[in-house]
Amino acid sequence: MTFDVHQLDAFVLVGAVVTLAAILAVRVSAGAGLPSLLIYLFIGVLLGEGGPFAIPFDDAQLAHALGFGALAIILAEGGLTTDWRQMRSSIRLGISLATLGVAVSVAVVAVGTHYLLGLPWELAVLLGAVCSPTDAAAVFSVLRVVPLPKRLTGALEAESGLNDAPTVVLVGIISTGAVGEAGLFEVAGTIVFELVAGGLIGAACGFAGAWLMRRVALPSSGLYPLAVMCLAFLAYGAAAAVHASGFAAIYVAALILGNSELPHRVATRSFAEGVAWLAQIGLFVMLGLLLSPGRIDLDTVVDALVTGLVLTFVARPLSVLVSTVVQRMGARDMVFISWAGLRGAVPIVLATIPLAGGVEGADHLFDIVFVMVVVYTLLTGPTLPWVARLLGVALRSEPRGLDVEAAPLERVAADLLQVTIAPRSKMHGVEVGELRLPQGASVSLVIRAGDVLVPERRTVLRAGDDLVVVTPRKLREATETRLRQVSENGRLAQWLGDPSRRERD
Repeated sequence: MTFDVHQLDAFVLVGAVVTLAAILAVRVSAGAGLPSLLIYLFIGVLLGEGGPFAIPFDDAQLAHALGFGALAIILAEGGLTTDWRQMRSSIRLGISLATLGVAVSVAVVAVGTHYLLGLPWELAVLLGAVCSPTDAAAVFSVLRVVPLPKRLTGALEAESGLNDAPTVVLVGIISTGAVGEAGLFEVAGTIVFELVAGGLIGAACGFAGAWLMRRVALPSSGLYPLAVMCLAFLAYGAAAAVHASGFAAIYVAALILGNSELPHRVATRSFAEGVAWLAQIGLFVMLGLLLSPGRIDLDTVVDALVTGLVLTFVARPLSVLVSTVVQRMGARDMVFISWAGLRGAVPIVLATIPLAGGVEGADHLFDIVFVMVVVYTLLTGPTLPWVARLLGVALRSEPRGLDVEAAPLERVAADLLQVTIAPRSKMHGVEVGELRLPQGASVSLVIRAGDVLVPERRTVLRAGDDLVVVTPRKLREATETRLRQVSENGRLAQWLGDPSRRERD
């Protein structure tokens, strides 16, 4: 098959139109409280063989490969934009949900669908493995607009970032028929090896990359986001090369890089978010194209609804209950975490593995997963804020904070911090002298409504101000910590202590 410049022009035109439509759809989905993935899926279905445009696409192997690439980008963005201080207190529960919880969920769904739907054991276990992981894109996009305490957001984000790895291994082994030959203990050992090795490789790449980025003065600020993303994908490639989990590696590496003191950190996160949005749009549209609506009949819908009921109301609560053995939680927290097990692209992408491998019944499994994801995302996504308020786990106000961007000043071994005071920050009304920054750090400029002010000690800061702070590099962490203390506690922060050490209840 040849691909000439005229086809490229047509591809660019259609791609630009679809991408713009998908971007505009974000606004619609945000207003309705729906994950935007549903709109992207329906765009793909409309473009596919069952829609008015009838674009043919049935290459499951290509969808599998592109899907894994898109998931890697989404996990990298999730790691780069996750605050480790928020996740740290719940990391044990997140890991338990991603491993022990997945095992319980797979077993419950397999048993339930085997006896309720009459699926063969191989297909039932495959369905359980495919449906068990939560989706990073759905979790990151929905939970970050729901005001929740750190103990919940940290656990859910850690789970969604780490549970892809064991399920990818399990689905791959079952699809190749190797599970019967290998045995349960060998399969479990393979999963543990891939997770641990992938995590260690990701940590090594993350720490080494952070050390390198702090010491290399690149000629353009636009190169820093590219370099950070390349470091994250270096971890993915290195782990895959030794048959470890690339997903675990890229998430851990990105988590370390995103929480390190790097130049142009805010710009890097913004770049990662943009690339992740593009990956999500392409992924969901492609998965919509892969669906054949003509295959979906009443039996498929019934199977999908039954699978979703077992997963949502039996498997998920049991997996959460078992997972809390490593970290106790209250009943209300467990109920919310059970309801917040959002599914999205991950189950559909995993369903392309047996489809690409030619497993018998894989078409039916793909259709079941597709319908189930659509129906239960419509059920759980929009109701999360309401459920959080009903259970009393929602915070009454949005977190207070400020954005800090840093650029290196190599000749004087200092950093230039650009600080934006958020609308609800308690830094509003504080005088510059009351910031009490570490000795050697100072506020050099205040930009207010487009005007540049040279501040004095009595200059009063306002919400929306941009501050230019110069700090010696060795004091940068202390300077940022002090700014965040004042942002959360105001001028009394010196006596109230460091708010980042206190759990928000």
